[in-house]
Amino acid sequence: MTQGTPRRPGLAASAVEVALVPLARLTAAGMFVVLVMGATVTNTGSAEGCGRSWPLCHGQLIPSFAVATLIEFSHRAVTGVETVLVLALAALAWIARGHPRRMRVLALLMVGTLFLQAGMGAWAVLSPQSPLVIALHFGISLGAFASALLVAASAGESQAGFPRWSRAVSPGYARLAWGTVLYLLVVVYLGAYVRHAGIELACRGWPLCNGQVIPSLAGAVGVVFAHRVAALGAVALLIGLAVRSWHLRAVRPDLAGASLLAVLLVLAQALSGAYVVATSVGLWSALLHAALTALLFGTVCVIGLASLPAPHPAPAAGPTAPPDRWRSPPVPAG
Repeated sequence: MTQGTPRRPGLAASAVEVALVPLARLTAAGMFVVLVMGATVTNTGSAEGCGRSWPLCHGQLIPSFAVATLIEFSHRAVTGVETVLVLALAALAWIARGHPRRMRVLALLMVGTLFLQAGMGAWAVLSPQSPLVIALHFGISLGAFASALLVAASAGESQAGFPRWSRAVSPGYARLAWGTVLYLLVVVYLGAYVRHAGIELACRGWPLCNGQVIPSLAGAVGVVFAHRVAALGAVALLIGLAVRSWHLRAVRPDLAGASLLAVLLVLAQALSGAYVVATSVGLWSALLHAALTALLFGTVCVIGLASLPAPHPAPAAGPTAPPDRWRSPPVPAG
């Protein structure tokens, strides 16, 4: 820029707006990759592929590679790249103008869960923990992925002028959506505990457990059966959510479509659970199950976010702001 040339107002803000949504989507995708790679570490027994050393690998920045070392080191390397993306996205979300405060809160949650996830991983490497503790790691990873996904959803809707969120739904619907999110966390924790305790095959066969509708509930069988029953409850909850969303399809087709996707994902996840049992916890079946869990949880979190009221009041109607962009007919109670 030559001396004396006037600076264009809002140029930096425009650059932030242009970069925000693509970076948010890239960060959410990266968090999904980190989650699946973490599941790969668990299911290949590579958690100690770098020895009892963190953040270095066998005390080296770049170690000599065996298969387990390569898997664990790759996971750490990708997590490092993802950390840079998360911090960059959080910075943009914080300085971006015209976006709701909730996006900043989600950005802080994203950063917090990422570092908590890394801390849990380091703790597990440096000081082996019980399955009850290690199972928290996957749940925190899901929280990091979901928060990144919600930042992307929030940024995209904000740039579009909240054409969907401004169409409010009943408080009962929002409670159902967020209650389903919390319930799924319980189901996920049970599943992660089953995996880290190594008791997935305590129930042989699917959908029956050891050939019985209700087996003996002692020991590992009881834990695995409880996870299956909880998963069945998740299917019922998501079908109920989809039915209520379908009644709102005229004014909220986004909720109807996302709820239908959630039902398809939970059914696919249930079938992948049967695949895990059929393959005796084969690597690809376990990774498929983990990936579907993440996609399902992320989808339901997006439904929950979209069920909240518009982040800020609609602007006054005027010649350049068509009323129907911001206001919609009353939504039937659902």
